[in-house]
Amino acid sequence: MPPPSQLPMAPHSPDGPHFVVIGGGLAGLAAAEWLAAEQESRGHRRITLLEAGSRLGGVIETIRQDGWLIERSADSFLAARPEGIELVRRLGLEGELVGVAPAVRRALVWSEPRRAAAGRLVPVPAGFRLLAPGKLSSVLASPLLSWPARLRVAAERFVPPRLAPEAEHDESLESFAVRRLGRTAFDQLVQPLVSGIWTADPARLSMAAACPEFLAMEREQGSLTRGERLRLRAAGAAAEARGARYGQFVSFQNGMQTLIDGISRRLADSGVEIAYRQVTSLRPAAGGWRLELADGSPLDATGVVVAVPPRAASRLLEPVAPALAADLGGIETAGAAIVSLGFAREQVGHPLAAAGMVVPRASGRRLLAASFSSSKFAGRAPTGSVLIRGFIGGALDPGVASLPDQEVIALVLSDLSEMLGIRGRPTLVRIDRWHDAMPQYHVGHCDRIARIQHAEAALPGFGLAGGAYTGVGIPQVIGSGQRAAALAVTHR
Repeated sequence: MPPPSQLPMAPHSPDGPHFVVIGGGLAGLAAAEWLAAEQESRGHRRITLLEAGSRLGGVIETIRQDGWLIERSADSFLAARPEGIELVRRLGLEGELVGVAPAVRRALVWSEPRRAAAGRLVPVPAGFRLLAPGKLSSVLASPLLSWPARLRVAAERFVPPRLAPEAEHDESLESFAVRRLGRTAFDQLVQPLVSGIWTADPARLSMAAACPEFLAMEREQGSLTRGERLRLRAAGAAAEARGARYGQFVSFQNGMQTLIDGISRRLADSGVEIAYRQVTSLRPAAGGWRLELADGSPLDATGVVVAVPPRAASRLLEPVAPALAADLGGIETAGAAIVSLGFAREQVGHPLAAAGMVVPRASGRRLLAASFSSSKFAGRAPTGSVLIRGFIGGALDPGVASLPDQEVIALVLSDLSEMLGIRGRPTLVRIDRWHDAMPQYHVGHCDRIARIQHAEAALPGFGLAGGAYTGVGIPQVIGSGQRAAALAVTHR
């Protein structure tokens, strides 16, 4: 069999349907895997996956270097959602899963008092989940907030719900959090936690798109405090207070690349054709779609999944569905840089007894967050060493994209050295930049997605997949690929 880049791109054979997936990131791989699984029950079906780059997996990649195991992007996923864990089981990889070490199932927040006292790392109050104070006694005992700010959070249950017409149901996360918890709690606690997840501008981040669960709490229970207490009671409040939610995040013994390799093997075993070729145009044709590749050769398909970033999808679809293309092109993105640093254990004064830390923007620092990789998962650093990943950039600091590598590394190392008591130079330094990789769910995103899905449904044998639509987490991206594959098969 020739290498994937040399596979013949013959027009569609009349012997059976031909489905093409454009994009070899996680969403495209999940779509192709779903099609391959369906093929086993539905008979002969040709499946082709086209990737414009030189490797599969998109932003997910694990690097091994001199005993270090470094994730270039995501280092884990939420097992509580079914899409990811079900795929892992189907691939036979469940035995390779590892959870976050029980001793570090908590997060820290950098706190800089206004007085002359030195800054320090303080645990997120037990039971506090992004926006919801599930355990008020922990909030009231936390040195992270001033006493007036703690009392303001405690008064959240007395804040009346926002009453708004159905047409105005969305709200920015900043507006929601300040309204319910107060400005100080937002600045010192909520904002850094949010930035550590979405690298977004909270003043523009849509509650309806990013945090619908908390909107529902306000609407149905009248209070986040009351709603979270009910949720904790159902789940087991004691387990949650010990950090059980962090225990729901899992990875693989040999890194997230295990997932990409597992899907790739499944596709090869199923006869899926993989070609590293770029698609330059896409248009409806008799019996489905006609694609044109960068070398000018055509490829006919019965159904198509477009699993590329929204701007690239917009360019492909502009001649076919201009309104859909405009909505896709309107989805903004942000970028970030990840600086992986390795040290001898004795160089780091902090015990690193947490999954990681987040940094409030109000502190004036440029570091967004840091993950204590070798604390979370075994085998990430050589014996006697620690691995820390620092995150910088995001929607509120776009200038990082134009800084040279050494300046980005110096910024991250400076903040981490002060916050973690690091002495000396790192033994490992690696920087990974992801320009425009994180879609931004701005206020009104749900309405945009409703229009996109309406237009998507009007195109026969067609589906859109990726993190730009209904979720940026790994399980949601997998689910988007599966959904798009089902649309490509059923809407013909």
